[in-house]
Amino acid sequence: MTRRGVVIGGAALIGAAFAAIAITLQQDDDIVLQHNDAEIVASGQAVYDTYCASCHGVNLEGQENWRSPGADGRLPAPPHDETGHTWHHNGHTLFGLTKYGVAAAIGDPDYASNMPIYDGVLSDDEIIAVLSYIKSTWPAEIRARHDAMERR
Repeated sequence: MTRRGVVIGGAALIGAAFAAIAITLQQDDDIVLQHNDAEIVASGQAVYDTYCASCHGVNLEGQENWRSPGADGRLPAPPHDETGHTWHHNGHTLFGLTKYGVAAAIGDPDYASNMPIYDGVLSDDEIIAVLSYIKSTWPAEIRARHDAMERR
């Protein structure tokens, strides 16, 4: 398979994973990002610094060439700032990906990813706090677009 084929296949797989997570969590109305709550955002930043920054970057910048698989076939960690795709996904999807991982979402326990599964490591509130912190860093126009998506 060509490198282009691997990239396209990987992108399709990730898209399917996000869709599966969104469907799985669609009925869970408790996933509300609270990017305007300073206490939750501060808590989320502390958790992010401990568990996420080593891969996704201290400034949410992600790893280099995050759209292309590395030599191991795995995608590098994407940025969580406005240059990445995090804000293109609703809170339910982001929560599910963080808690359960891509492999669970697509039903393939052999799917290889460097993204840890945080189920049993972080509480639901900690995951929501991290996602709230990430959202709090986005420019106002992107937060507004994300809010509009959440209302759909």
